[in-house]
Amino acid sequence: MALTYLHTMVRVKDLDASIAFYKLLGLVETRRIDNEGGRFSLIFMAPPEQPECSVELTHNWDGDDALPDDSRHFGHLAYRVDDIYALCQHLQDNGVVINRPPRDGHMAFVRSPDNISVELLQAGDPLPAQEPWASMENTGHW
Repeated sequence: MALTYLHTMVRVKDLDASIAFYKLLGLVETRRIDNEGGRFSLIFMAPPEQPECSVELTHNWDGDDALPDDSRHFGHLAYRVDDIYALCQHLQDNGVVINRPPRDGHMAFVRSPDNISVELLQAGDPLPAQEPWASMENTGHW
């Protein structure tokens, strides 16, 4: 039996904030479903070069009190990036906390507005250590 990866679904409380966060990562909206009867929206976002590797943002229009404050039980999303330092700087410049800085030039973690952990991995070999990242401490948990 063959399996084909479709998407990862995360529930979001603030749709606009979540879309903005994933756009900062470089994802684009590939598909949207607004269901009037069910009162929810599904927004699929993916890297432009990989539209088949999407994150489905599920937003219940009337709110979702069932969402936990800390979604660590979910695990994390992971993305390979061309320049981990440049992306982390871009995210930080736009108000995103770098929870686990890329001290090793290879891996960093950030969190979405809904506390979804997002792992960023440098493509290829790790980049040489670089400040301010090399001496930056962790912030919060990731």
